[in-house]
Amino acid sequence: MSDDEVTAFIAESRKLQLGTINPDGTPHMVTMFYGLDEGRIAFWTYGKAQKTRNIQRDARVSCLIEAGDDYAELRGVLVYGVARTIGDPEGVLRVGMGVTRRMAGMPDSEELVSEYVAHTGRKRVAFVVEPTRVVSWDHRKLGTPIQSG
Repeated sequence: MSDDEVTAFIAESRKLQLGTINPDGTPHMVTMFYGLDEGRIAFWTYGKAQKTRNIQRDARVSCLIEAGDDYAELRGVLVYGVARTIGDPEGVLRVGMGVTRRMAGMPDSEELVSEYVAHTGRKRVAFVVEPTRVVSWDHRKLGTPIQSG
């Protein structure tokens, strides 16, 4: 994908597979809704979650966003990066609002989600992923799909 296609794909998607590193070096993978902070992937989670503890110990992460069911439709973006903690309460709420708006499919709804975000935000931390490498693919560009029979 071109840089513009990668940007659009990240902007139009809502969920990603987040990879962090467990204490024993194995991958810890979870599905996360995410938002955007100045074009960068941003997410929030509970402060005691395994992914939070993993990031506090080793901030390297992988974020996989993918789409398509058949081989000829597969496309995706894999962002390798460093998760930077957003510690201030306003920043946590800002990320929470972005994630919740996208999660609920209400990109412009402020008042419908603000009470929920304020309530759950007290136990959450937020992260912004500073990309170090981006890999993308789009099988729709491969040409004619394989015909069966």
